[in-house]
Amino acid sequence: MALRTFDFKEVAVILGGVQLTGFMDGSAIELEFDEQAYNKTVGADGEVSRSKTNNNTGNLTLRLQQTSPSNEILSGYRLADEAGNAGVVPLLIKDANGSTLVFAQHAWVQQWPSQVWGQDIEGREWIIDTAQLDPFVGSNNANGNGGD
Repeated sequence: MALRTFDFKEVAVILGGVQLTGFMDGSAIELEFDEQAYNKTVGADGEVSRSKTNNNTGNLTLRLQQTSPSNEILSGYRLADEAGNAGVVPLLIKDANGSTLVFAQHAWVQQWPSQVWGQDIEGREWIIDTAQLDPFVGSNNANGNGGD
């Protein structure tokens, strides 16, 4: 039996060609689609039909530490968008120790994050919106002795 290992350090979020760093502990990256792939309709006689939504848009929530230099990168993209609609950049998420890969040609910072200051390091939650998301949800590589 194979041993599989996940290592967050092997997950890269690259936005506009820049790898983001300084994530909060816990659920630091969250990806979700805006709609389900199909809508289901059940007729009066129980016959089931489905219709394809053709909506592959979604958003990415990034939870960064307030000390993360990536806050400046995301602020720059947001300001470029506000100034001249120039904040749309490609997005890539890759697990280098596995096979998960997510790509969007068009991604942008949806809004400024809420800000909290206190004695401890606080988080900055950035929402990245996307046009067409192309995901592949994979697994992690096997390590150690034993077969797959």
